[in-house]
Amino acid sequence: MPRNWQWLTPYLFLLPALIILGLTVFWPALQAFSLSFARYEYDLTQTPQWIGWENFQRLWQDEAFWRTLINTFWYLIGVVPILVIVPLILAILVNPPLKGINWFRMSFYTPVVISMVVAGIAWKALYASNGLFNESLQALGFTEGIPWLTSPQLALPSVMVVTIWKGLGYYMVIYLAGLQSIPPELYEAAAIDGSDGWRKHWDITIPLMRPYLILVAVISAISATKVFEEVFIMTQGGPNNSTKTVVYYVYEQAFQNLEISYACTIGLILFLIILALSILNLYISQGRATYSNIRF
Repeated sequence: MPRNWQWLTPYLFLLPALIILGLTVFWPALQAFSLSFARYEYDLTQTPQWIGWENFQRLWQDEAFWRTLINTFWYLIGVVPILVIVPLILAILVNPPLKGINWFRMSFYTPVVISMVVAGIAWKALYASNGLFNESLQALGFTEGIPWLTSPQLALPSVMVVTIWKGLGYYMVIYLAGLQSIPPELYEAAAIDGSDGWRKHWDITIPLMRPYLILVAVISAISATKVFEEVFIMTQGGPNNSTKTVVYYVYEQAFQNLEISYACTIGLILFLIILALSILNLYISQGRATYSNIRF
């Protein structure tokens, strides 16, 4: 290749991946964006009709959408803080190179490799009126079982538990990689200065793990915003729409009601929410901790 054409080399290596992404991600995304301003429903063979902002006006007045948005917000509040804090504690506990520690790491990570379909079915059986949880409560003397998935007040927290259980090991591994990159000499110096025990984690671990904390917070927030499988398998959005999230509402409008353009409008709003979370991550992660600013 002539020297003045060598700048094309990296793009030629990227070309196959760009073609696949273009056909499977970017082009469908552009199509969905255009359908947000059109009427395309019921008869999928029809030509989309341009209607401008009507779908967005309908969305603004749609009480069901606002209910799903509130449910998604509560899902964020209930899931993300736990998935940011608890996996870090687990990572600290399984980080020391003790004999047999890999078995503990594997036990915490096992739920990650289990299919969400299998996990949802298993947890739905545990939550059943004659499931393990209620049978255990009755064995302890409680006369009535708890309506885990049939109570509007308990259904959403019950689904949150499955998401938390499934994600603890995944985020623990991310934290574990960060912990093992911290030089042990820092902890030895901290011990000399009187910072030992759990205080050393407050003085050293948390400041140096700040990029990982932000990463886990953003990833878990985006995952919680896009939650679907747990709701679909365990509650189907019920009872009384108490567990219906934005993604489930998109599925309902697109594949049950066949209102494709309206589902694209909801998906566009979801994209803007996720984009805002990503921009927030870039803004917060600008100031990263370094070894030089550690104080004991």
